[in-house]
Amino acid sequence: MTRIPLARPYWDEECQEAAVNVLSSGRWVKGPQAQAFGEEFAKWCGAVAAVPCQSGSAALMVALRLLGIGPGDEVIVPGMTFIATATSVSLVGATPVFADIEEEYWCISPQDVEVKITSKTKAVIGVHIFGQPFSSKLREICDEKKIALIEDAAQAHGASLDGIKAGAIGDLACFSFFPSKNMAVGGEGGMVTTTRKDLADRLRRLVDHGRDDALESIELGTNLRMSEVNAAIGRIQLTKIDQWTSKRRSNSKFIEHETLTRPGSEHAWHQLCILSDDPNLLITKFDEAQIDARVHYPIPCNRHQVYSEHFQHKENLVVCDKIAHKLVAIPIHPSLTHDELSKIKATLHSSSLC
Repeated sequence: MTRIPLARPYWDEECQEAAVNVLSSGRWVKGPQAQAFGEEFAKWCGAVAAVPCQSGSAALMVALRLLGIGPGDEVIVPGMTFIATATSVSLVGATPVFADIEEEYWCISPQDVEVKITSKTKAVIGVHIFGQPFSSKLREICDEKKIALIEDAAQAHGASLDGIKAGAIGDLACFSFFPSKNMAVGGEGGMVTTTRKDLADRLRRLVDHGRDDALESIELGTNLRMSEVNAAIGRIQLTKIDQWTSKRRSNSKFIEHETLTRPGSEHAWHQLCILSDDPNLLITKFDEAQIDARVHYPIPCNRHQVYSEHFQHKENLVVCDKIAHKLVAIPIHPSLTHDELSKIKATLHSSSLC
């Protein structure tokens, strides 16, 4: 019996040909593929500019650097997300401030964000968790308080909020192309987008040692570039992402789950997470059916050991603490066959654990 995985990275002859052509060209870095990938990605999501980089984590650090965020500054992040959302803030010398999440949609709570804004707050990182867009109230709060909004869109390729695609909602947005993500680049990769013309010119500079076209380093930077091979593969995958996102949505509908979708938004369904009162037993049930399932993310970020000295380490983020360990991800990716989907659906609905 073949096991059904949580993700299947896409690869075909077109991707292979693109990669081989770049390798054969001898232009492996700083060439036309990365430039074209950025331009095409910006056009696709509606941003002013976009630049590919080495990873989603690198994208977050670039976004924070673009905004001049560093020691003495605070950035509000959700308590339930992949840890890189928070550690990227720490790595630029600023302090992550953890906000609770919404009980219905699991994204960062705008109400808790408002409570936690101080004179030191320079930005909010809103995560489109599992592909679910965050609340439009977040944009309103940031505009009112005159602080930057960064989208962590690592899981949200193709998601939209009020008709605007992820990548064009905040001042900056950060995508990941890790192999399990909604689109990939044949390895590690990320993308930074911006809706602000004043930041667009600096985007490319900050992933290339802070240098301008004359190769003078204008500001502090390092090598965070994406390779030409990865960019060429990314360009192929970008032509398919809308089709894949549509399939994820139809898979979600077929499975008939109870996970909520925010009104006025389009979910990208990076993960279909089931809220279960007995997550371990539910995972065991899927395991017995030869279907991968796991909890995302069991430990709220503020409770990780890396933040043992953080002032919020023992703080009770009510909703995070209540549900983070109960969200079980099951397969929903676009390469699932009808038989696999039927098996996932039958396994889920034969359970009384969700």
